[in-house]
Amino acid sequence: MSISQLSKAVYTCLAALLLANTATHAADAFSTENPWMLGYWNGQRTQLQQQGYDFSFGYTGEVATLIDAKNSSDHGTEYADQFAIGAHLDLEKIAGWKDTEAQITVTQRNGRNLSNTAEALDGHLSSVQEVWGRGQTWRLTDFWIKKKFLDQKLDVKVGRFGEGEDFNSFDCDFQNLALCGSQVGNWVGDQWYNWPVSQWAARVKYNLTPEIFTQVGVYEYNPENLERGKGFSLSTDGSKGAIIPAEVVWTPKLGEEKLPGEYRAGYYYSTADARIFDGVTPQDEQIQTGHHHGGGILAKQQLTSHQGDTSRGLSGFVNVTVHDSKTNQVSDMQNIGLVYKGAMDARPQDEIALGVARINMNNDVLGNRSEEVDAEIYYGIHATNWLTIRPNLQYVHHVGAYKDGENVWVGGIKFNTSF
Repeated sequence: MSISQLSKAVYTCLAALLLANTATHAADAFSTENPWMLGYWNGQRTQLQQQGYDFSFGYTGEVATLIDAKNSSDHGTEYADQFAIGAHLDLEKIAGWKDTEAQITVTQRNGRNLSNTAEALDGHLSSVQEVWGRGQTWRLTDFWIKKKFLDQKLDVKVGRFGEGEDFNSFDCDFQNLALCGSQVGNWVGDQWYNWPVSQWAARVKYNLTPEIFTQVGVYEYNPENLERGKGFSLSTDGSKGAIIPAEVVWTPKLGEEKLPGEYRAGYYYSTADARIFDGVTPQDEQIQTGHHHGGGILAKQQLTSHQGDTSRGLSGFVNVTVHDSKTNQVSDMQNIGLVYKGAMDARPQDEIALGVARINMNNDVLGNRSEEVDAEIYYGIHATNWLTIRPNLQYVHHVGAYKDGENVWVGGIKFNTSF
């Protein structure tokens, strides 16, 4: 496949997205059974998928309002959202490249975060609106190509993408950040960049068995990628080193009902300098530096089926990360939760979930801070196949991990739409 062929494929994707609305007709759009609000574009979407072009256009919105606080009378409300426009390319169908695919995703974030604007949440370690962050701007979030070798056992991915897509990966159905996405990126965020930030990277994965694979990656650490005006920059100017994560993943199906699970164990190391955290701001003395490193384990497992239906039932998760206390203010975090899908026969795709997270600060140098606890319960309403609405209630204990910190109740609504 030549560069011109790849460029033609990209232009085909963009043109199809721009013409999507004109290809949609009334009988196809807004059907509750379709996976997309705008339907199949009068059959053109299906035809394009068969040719290797699969498009996505998603929207996530999050409302948060402060219900009650121990000391503050503040009752603010904020809204934040994100658009994500993407194209997945099957390059075997498009250009004859065997076992090769590519992804392009552009994102745009808007709004404000209650954790930043409410007095009661001043210093909040987590966020009550996870979709906010990393600059309210347009970004090239994915721009990668992936190829499989050795009868699909070896998987190589190169381009621009974030660590959390492949390492320490976790669902993002909760609205509280401490229960959403890659937790390593949330607490080592000065160097590990989660979605929607991308950087030059390479990831190699090898399937040891159908249920076990191991992987290692190298991700450029470039703080300029965070700058608002460089969301589409491909330059390596400003690069400071690399984050190197490694992980082993087991995806079994357990018991007579073959209930699915996912278990991850990983370690990361940064070659970039990080200031050794001593709890004070040095004046004339030389700043000492070290390197971020740490690890995490993550377990997700469906525990039961619902009356023999394995698409419904109770699932649980546990997530633990540990970080070098010399270079990181957060020394460790844990979260745990339960999710039940299809508890009611009348609503078989709805779900109810409860999660609790503990964020522990570096006690060696932060004598007045210990831990913050974030909890959330939500009910996920499967309104249509293209719209899910999750009203939620959050509780934050000891905001900012201060021992006399606020205790805050927050109400929220998170919804995801696929166009």
